[in-house]
Amino acid sequence: MALTEVSSNKCFEGFQKVFEHDSNELKCKMRFAIYLPPKVEVGKCPVLYWLSGLTCTEQNFITKAGFQQAASEHGIIVVAPDTSPRGCNIEGEDDSWDFGTGAGFYVDATEENWRINYRMYSYVTEELPRLINANFPADSERASIFGHSMGGHGALICALRNPGKYKSVSAFAPICNPVQCPWGKKAFSGYLGPDQTKWEAYDATCLVKKYSGPQLDILIDQGKDDQFLAAGQLLPDNFIAACTEKKISVVFRLQEGYDHSYYQTTLLQLVQRRKSLLFSDFKKVMITVTTSLLRLLMII
Repeated sequence: MALTEVSSNKCFEGFQKVFEHDSNELKCKMRFAIYLPPKVEVGKCPVLYWLSGLTCTEQNFITKAGFQQAASEHGIIVVAPDTSPRGCNIEGEDDSWDFGTGAGFYVDATEENWRINYRMYSYVTEELPRLINANFPADSERASIFGHSMGGHGALICALRNPGKYKSVSAFAPICNPVQCPWGKKAFSGYLGPDQTKWEAYDATCLVKKYSGPQLDILIDQGKDDQFLAAGQLLPDNFIAACTEKKISVVFRLQEGYDHSYYQTTLLQLVQRRKSLLFSDFKKVMITVTTSLLRLLMII
């Protein structure tokens, strides 16, 4: 499939690029951002997929997170897709900020108005990796996924539904139990219909109860003063309880004083504190880098 380069900027001896392509899954033009570290000149590099949250595009993460220096140093390709199809002319797709455009919720819609275009789950787990592996020197055997809020939900379900596909999964303030929260109920009823049993296939708390794959490294970073945590939109306790019952390891870090969008420290400081890790231990490096990236300012 042909890719059209939209932009290219040299950054920490690598390149931050944005590409556009015609998506088979979404039946529209889609954009994704990709950071190519200088090490791609000499061989394949591990790849880290970032999923953004509500209202975001491929631009939010690459302009706000400051991840490129760490990705350059560790030789990691970082891919950040858009959060939904765009310009599909579906009635109601632009009526609210938490449904439709910018709010694909990483599901494959089944409802009539949405099922043709809103297939973000298949786009993220199938079409996008095929594009990346075919067009860039990405090591498909060393891939991990992470995200924020709606994107944290997306990262968790992609990892749980595809045992062994990702070496680790990390999430910052994720929507952990969408079948039980207002955001999830609105999105799932619109995309998947009224049968709530269908919703469970895209709910991390429901999925982890049935998980039987290989050991998965799960990291969740959550601000204690997150307004959406208090409002019952995120429900991490439900996910942690389900993981505990299944004896699945999850590192949950509650950050005092921080909300849904925050700066905690600079990426460089965090990476330097953990630079004793060896790159040969890919899982540990992924956790180190994703931990650093997740703790920088993002909008929903």
